[in-house]
Amino acid sequence: MRKSAAEFETYIVNNASMIPNYAERRRYGERVSTGFVESTVNTVVGKRFSKRQQMRWSKRGAHLMRQTRPRTLDGTLRAKFEHWYPSMKPGKENRMTA
Repeated sequence: MRKSAAEFETYIVNNASMIPNYAERRRYGERVSTGFVESTVNTVVGKRFSKRQQMRWSKRGAHLMRQTRPRTLDGTLRAKFEHWYPSMKPGKENRMTA
């Protein structure tokens, strides 16, 4: 129990800036629930896994797609693309913008 409590405390301390203050949000009339987002995500993902869908996702493809949001939030997405596509690096000539 102590180990679990210590791990939970570490998680809270490390992620405090990402945890919304629901009481404050409620006071300002902002949304408190993320249910509407989860429902939309479930609908989109469900459609993409459907066999009748023309552009269907594989489990691997869905997993890779799911990683884009955290990479966007932590600022590492561009670096990953630059690793895959070196011509995207600043200072390199980019054919798409030239």
